[in-house]
Amino acid sequence: MLIDPVRNCHLTYCSNIHPGESWPDVRATLDERLPAVRRQLGWAGPMGVGLRVAAQAAETLRGQAAFDDLKALLAARELYVFTINGFPYGPFHGTRVKEDVYLPDWREPERVRYTLNLADLLAGLLPDMDGLAGSISTVPGAFKARVSDAEHVQQMVRGLSRCVRHLAELERRTGKRIVLALEPEPCCYLETIEETVRFFEEHLFAQEPVAALAKQLGESKAVAEHAMRTYLGVCLDLCHAAVEFEDAGQCASALAGRGIAIHKVQISAGLRFTHVGEQTQALLEPFQDAVYLHQVVARTSDGHITRYTDLDEAFTALPDAAPATEWRVHFHVPIFLDDMGAFSSTQPFIAEMLAHHREKPLSHHLEVETYTWNVLPEQFRNMSVDEAVARELAWTRIRALPAQDAQTQDA
Repeated sequence: MLIDPVRNCHLTYCSNIHPGESWPDVRATLDERLPAVRRQLGWAGPMGVGLRVAAQAAETLRGQAAFDDLKALLAARELYVFTINGFPYGPFHGTRVKEDVYLPDWREPERVRYTLNLADLLAGLLPDMDGLAGSISTVPGAFKARVSDAEHVQQMVRGLSRCVRHLAELERRTGKRIVLALEPEPCCYLETIEETVRFFEEHLFAQEPVAALAKQLGESKAVAEHAMRTYLGVCLDLCHAAVEFEDAGQCASALAGRGIAIHKVQISAGLRFTHVGEQTQALLEPFQDAVYLHQVVARTSDGHITRYTDLDEAFTALPDAAPATEWRVHFHVPIFLDDMGAFSSTQPFIAEMLAHHREKPLSHHLEVETYTWNVLPEQFRNMSVDEAVARELAWTRIRALPAQDAQTQDA
């Protein structure tokens, strides 16, 4: 099964591996791809969905006819939506995405409108299931190079506060709790766990935005701060965290210790080169593509960190790399891969994080996310997408469930 009923944890995969720009794209994913993955796994019963809905599709689904069609399709296929990927606003496959994937960012009203549309959609889809909340993952504020002054930060705070107000009113009206999860990523405004904690504490939970929200809600400051902490949290992407050399044992505790919820864990792996050298560029060139940004984080033996926005920038710096430098690369590879020949993946970080989850849940929402299948080098793409996703889910289920439950379900 895809649910850990004892701890109310739901496991799915993110449909951003498939097209999701239009409502027909989303419909085809639900009608064809999700059932195909379920057949590969041999799982019966309701299956949770991590749905990617772009702005165009979200706008169409505001219409009653399209929404009713979606509800009927979910019921017919025994699917339920508990999380939405609200990160990519527009096209995400087959065209240049790179740093534009963050646009519109949280400085811009279009990002707010899009996110509110997704919240309304998810509230209408979320099943009544043991107090299940719905989550929406979103961009980490903005691409870091685009945040140049304090006003940009305040624009992001105002946009996120507007969403909190809407989500609080939405729960009052519908009884459905929808939460928003900011997803830290290399080279973005929210990049590390430390930066994320600082942003929440110094900007979102600060006196001024809390007072403004209290006035808008007609509530006390205590109620407003509770709303900020309830409806805003983090999407912890394990590829991003591993690429940033985060400590697996401290990621969750650093957030929990400051009252910042992990609303979703995205289970993904990046590339790891334990020693860079003459062959590193040749080994990485097959992973260089014109679609996605592949940030590189380099760490020397003495702990010094250098970040590169994309592979070409890292290649330029390669001749000057210090001895014993390790590179980690933001390129999502199937999580069941570890040894990839002359290099490896960050799979051990995932295993360590899921071991922590088995002891104490990191989040109620677990989502496998390997969206780069179409640009993955051919030698690592030797099965169908459906087979690969099913294998990733099976790999995760064994490691995410308590040992006794996992053994029982796999018997």
